[in-house]
Amino acid sequence: MATTNDFKNGMTLDLDGVLWNVVDFQHVKPGKGGAFVRSKLKNVLTGQVVDRTFNAGVKVDVATVDKREMTYLYQDGTDYVFMDVDSYEQIHVPPAAVGDATSYLLENTNATVAVHDGTVLYVELPASVELTITYTEPGMQGDRSTGGTKPATLETGATVQVPLFVTQGEKIKVDTRDGRYISRVNS
Repeated sequence: MATTNDFKNGMTLDLDGVLWNVVDFQHVKPGKGGAFVRSKLKNVLTGQVVDRTFNAGVKVDVATVDKREMTYLYQDGTDYVFMDVDSYEQIHVPPAAVGDATSYLLENTNATVAVHDGTVLYVELPASVELTITYTEPGMQGDRSTGGTKPATLETGATVQVPLFVTQGEKIKVDTRDGRYISRVNS
């Protein structure tokens, strides 16, 4: 149990049996009336974001979420198999919990896996990953570092927009949060 005064970004709350992450919060003390906390909460399972206001000092349930560093090993049927880097314990993670991370997930990639009461909630990749381009159209004479982009297929099967000068077989850095090209990686 905690109160609304203890809110921190990233904290996981259990409200009526549903888990919510605190995305943002603000303590408000109006001139008249009691203080309150305006918060933005994200549903851990569905990703839905809602605004919610609590009176200051109200007790809320804090969910214990165990975040562990794990390595992705392989895909078993539809499930993804991850191994705990400390205990070498292997767990099967359903595709719904992996979510969009599948677009940037290669074998032996490290990720943070969040578990609550034995159920995997989500998989969080590092902010950027390095992947090789398996196919992209060749650039044309006069292509510059500024200007247009073209689609490129990565070794994971995901497609990202890259500058015209990037060629097939090159390794690039991709932002896992929004799928943006960041830069080329020097080998």
